[in-house]
Amino acid sequence: MKTVHFLIILGYLIGVSIYGWYLNKKFVKSSDDFVTAGRRLPFPILVGTLLATWMGSGMITGSANFVYSNGPIASIFYFIGEPIGLLLIAVFLAKRVREKTGYTVPQLIEEKYGVVARTLVTICIVLAYVGITSYQFQAGGYILNMVTGMDVTTGTLISAVFVVFLTVVGGLVSVAYTDAIGTLIIFIAMLIGLPLAISQAGGLSEMIASIPVEKSTITGGLNGVQLLGYMLPTIFLVLGDQNIYQRFGAAKDPEEATKSGLGLFGLSLLLDILVIAIVTPAIVLYPNLQDADTAFFQVAMGLPTIVGGLLLACATALFVTTADSYLLSASTNITYDIWERLIKKDATDKQKLVFTRITIIVLAIIALAIGTLFPSILSMQMYAYSMYGAAITPALVGCLFWDKATKQGGLASIIVGGASVLIWDVVLQTPMGWNSILIAGPLSILALIIVSLLTQNKNELRNQ
Repeated sequence: MKTVHFLIILGYLIGVSIYGWYLNKKFVKSSDDFVTAGRRLPFPILVGTLLATWMGSGMITGSANFVYSNGPIASIFYFIGEPIGLLLIAVFLAKRVREKTGYTVPQLIEEKYGVVARTLVTICIVLAYVGITSYQFQAGGYILNMVTGMDVTTGTLISAVFVVFLTVVGGLVSVAYTDAIGTLIIFIAMLIGLPLAISQAGGLSEMIASIPVEKSTITGGLNGVQLLGYMLPTIFLVLGDQNIYQRFGAAKDPEEATKSGLGLFGLSLLLDILVIAIVTPAIVLYPNLQDADTAFFQVAMGLPTIVGGLLLACATALFVTTADSYLLSASTNITYDIWERLIKKDATDKQKLVFTRITIIVLAIIALAIGTLFPSILSMQMYAYSMYGAAITPALVGCLFWDKATKQGGLASIIVGGASVLIWDVVLQTPMGWNSILIAGPLSILALIIVSLLTQNKNELRNQ
């Protein structure tokens, strides 16, 4: 059975790699093609890549860990931040982002807050995105460990090689179109696998009755502040996520971007429900899992071979599509916001393309190293989301919607937000079990508002 699972996964990886190579040959002629897909992605592909980019392996590892550890009811609160953030983006942000022509969020930041802010935001994005890439690789390691018996470290390395190849050969073109394929596999696999998983757990009523009491409560054993600490990082990340903005920037026009944002909201809400529903049987079927990050995979391995193989291919699609997207996005930051901006101002189009590809490889190596620093994918997920959400999102939203935001206020928000996450998570080791966004998010927002108001009159006098 494991051999069949492995062949299905291998077939998917080889298939998307060949397709990515073909797309590179056909469409990638310049650095703009590589980074933005020539700004010509049609609606179905745009929605598919938006969903696959956002719904990464964290969904079926770190988020699955939460469902397994705290129960399905508490998981509703854990997941609710995502559709809230996506709906706000679709309604208020997608069209405005498409109307701008920059490649990266730091380029937008510079228009409002200056060069220093752009550089700081770039550093924070790379710190967050390399962390997100790291646990995508590790999810691949878990999958290969379960279907072949190889150790997780070796499986993680092999997963990284496939992801880097796909990202390097075709950029956003190959990423977007293979994302759309991955999205199709995700929904087919989950819709087929869900009723089978519930049936194995004894049917819906028996499964619900068998869930331990501590995992049947509204908070799942957490207090209200801790539960909020799991909800907020997702909202903050969604509202400022450069990956999503880059996809909107690649839409054919602003209206297509808005329509795609609404499509993303609807499909992501459905996928959230499917993940909770598929992981819940693991609570009953595998009550003593040593590693809760593997709950989704355990359910897949217990299903009929072909269906389980499809679910594992679904999991593979999630980690591949998200890892290549975040690698591409972070490497784009380094190329356009640091290298071209500060070091090689006269870089040719070919040099930018080559440098971006080299940076992808370097960042992948760093991501592999970072994966050894966190005890679980869930903890890595919360760090990465909080770093991005606190350091970048308040300043970015202020940049787009608040005319009174000043350069000093934006800088203060970025510095306070990023530093607070590093101090809370790395130096203090998450005191009281509170995720850092509970501290860093409000501090970042307050810094933006207070410093902007204090410097408003000085800036007006300087401009007179």
